[in-house]
Amino acid sequence: MTKLPEKGDSFITDFLHLHPQYFDSLLRNQDEYGIQIIYTQIDRKKNGKPLLTDHFFNINDKYFYPASTVKLPVALLALQELNRLKRKKIDINTSMITETAYSGQSAVYNDPTAADGRPTIAQYIKKIFLVSDNDAFNRLYEFLGQENINKSLHKLGYKDAEIIHRLSISLTEDENRHTNPISFFDISGHVIYQKPLETSQWIYAKRNDKRGKGYYSGNKLIMEPFDFSKKNRLSLVDLHSMLKTVFFPKEFKKSQRFKLKKKDYQFVYKYMSMFPRESAYPSYDSSYSDAYSRFILWGERKEKQTGNIRIFHKSGEAYGFLTDVCYVVDFENENEFMLSATIHCNSDGIYNDDHYDYETVGFPFMKNLGQVFYDYELKREKKYKPDLSWLKFDYTE
Repeated sequence: MTKLPEKGDSFITDFLHLHPQYFDSLLRNQDEYGIQIIYTQIDRKKNGKPLLTDHFFNINDKYFYPASTVKLPVALLALQELNRLKRKKIDINTSMITETAYSGQSAVYNDPTAADGRPTIAQYIKKIFLVSDNDAFNRLYEFLGQENINKSLHKLGYKDAEIIHRLSISLTEDENRHTNPISFFDISGHVIYQKPLETSQWIYAKRNDKRGKGYYSGNKLIMEPFDFSKKNRLSLVDLHSMLKTVFFPKEFKKSQRFKLKKKDYQFVYKYMSMFPRESAYPSYDSSYSDAYSRFILWGERKEKQTGNIRIFHKSGEAYGFLTDVCYVVDFENENEFMLSATIHCNSDGIYNDDHYDYETVGFPFMKNLGQVFYDYELKREKKYKPDLSWLKFDYTE
């Protein structure tokens, strides 16, 4: 797992001060922006074994809303759950029908984004990594169940993680505890596995996660801090650890890894790095650029990418919080590094007003942060170049 240093780690601080044009104003207002950064240098031994060296900046317990980054562990847990259910003869391509049995729930009988119109775990995970689809996350949340998600994450060592609600739909705590009945069907249309309506008994952590000075409830401005205590929680350290265990599982104990098979890893790698335009099912129009939601290094630039650089990542953007965790791979220059960061872009301290500073603060920060570390890695001396062929995929579908 990602271990915090026992002593102060000044590497990133010193490095950022070498680029005052990008970072000085942000560093002078550290409390406002709440920047946290984790950078992992990757060196290789002669046999290709990775040596991972972590550096940290301003890692603390102050709450930030993880937004869509929670989709990363839920997608991985869905694959893990399928492996647990292998005796039921279901896999990522088995038809999955979601029913309703409680207030706030909605059903899914078909998926028009799939080649054959069938809803599947595979299709949901594709949409999560390609364009961060919220409904796809909600369906996997319902498949796993709230209690299962949190128990599984805690068992893996992520003791502070709490994923307790669906995204983009307004439901009560009780409704989020209840997850839909789901049926899986074989190619002949016969039910091969059913998961009933489930009610989570998960005991929420006692939290005091209040931020800002006000928020809108409907059209009414309430001048008191916004309470995030019943919102999802996932730290940058945990997210970065998950990323490392997914790409370098052999460097961690079995108890710290998601229980995935080789084909699961390959599936995740492919869709974490695929450009939306490369996907046939689902297909996306030109409004989804190659850099869509890839904040670090690219900052949502619009121009077409060559594919020489692939960013394996998961990002999140909501309530003025901008987060990205990524593994940057440069095939042309035989380079690799991991970089994760979060920043709070809400200068007026008001939530739910749709006035956040993503364009002026967040995206430029992420782009510049990725660029300076990318440039540094190009110059950093490495005894052995990495063999990155295992991360090259045929993206045609």
